[in-house]
Amino acid sequence: MFSSTIRSGRGRLLMAIAGALVYAVGVNFFAVPARLYTGGLLGAAQLVRTLLYRWAGVTGGYDFSGILYYALNVPVFLLAFRFMGRAFFRNALICTTACTLFLSAIPVLSVPLIEDTLANCLLGGALTGLGIGTILTAGSSSGGLDLLGLWLAKRGSSLTVGRFSLIFNAVLYALCGLLLSVPAMIYSTIFTVFSSVVLDRAYQQSINAEILIFTKDHAGEITRYITQRLSRGVTAWEGCGAYTGEEVHVLYACLSKYEIGDLREALHRIDPKSFYTVREGVRISGNFIRRLS
Repeated sequence: MFSSTIRSGRGRLLMAIAGALVYAVGVNFFAVPARLYTGGLLGAAQLVRTLLYRWAGVTGGYDFSGILYYALNVPVFLLAFRFMGRAFFRNALICTTACTLFLSAIPVLSVPLIEDTLANCLLGGALTGLGIGTILTAGSSSGGLDLLGLWLAKRGSSLTVGRFSLIFNAVLYALCGLLLSVPAMIYSTIFTVFSSVVLDRAYQQSINAEILIFTKDHAGEITRYITQRLSRGVTAWEGCGAYTGEEVHVLYACLSKYEIGDLREALHRIDPKSFYTVREGVRISGNFIRRLS
């Protein structure tokens, strides 16, 4: 029941907004108090904010990096509207707005919850990576590099969203080291690397998997579900149980980890006696479509 709810349109949007909340907590509770730069467009906004504070004489206790982040996302939104479809653009706009509101509404701690900077890197990176991964799994985006990474993935690039973020952030943190301080650059790099690792693990559409299904009487129905509902190819052959000597249908398919969850529910409904094995993290080349949701 819960799984089917979060896969509905409204449920997935609520899931994306919850991911935006987790991301904002990771930033305002761990990253900003420890003077870490989160990377991506938000990290660029934080860098601009710091430079305005230090060099342009801008004063005030309000952290306006969230507003700068939203402004930097305008050209990215135009890209999403043109190439990603209106439904995805709508969800990304709602989610980015929610993320900006959370970043602005959640108070930034004046003193870090944990004194150790490295611990803040790990905890903050885990929360921000989990938040962004949840948003992407829900078929939405918080804008910025996430959306650009999805666009590259849709065009067939071998870069994952996390890897693309690392390349961009390498340039950003080099600027942090030159303009601010080397310790800030080092700790922010650790923060972003850990966040990117968690992101790639949490973003289920980026994890490829293969499944072997063994069924006696429902091969046709299972095949139709995979080919028609999931729009994936299936390879089938006939097998024989070594112990019973009974004939068995063997089905093989490659899907994303997110689609595996849908297929498991379908198998339980269609043939509860079926037997299947799943292997995640497989490398797939050739005519395999990467999906955003």
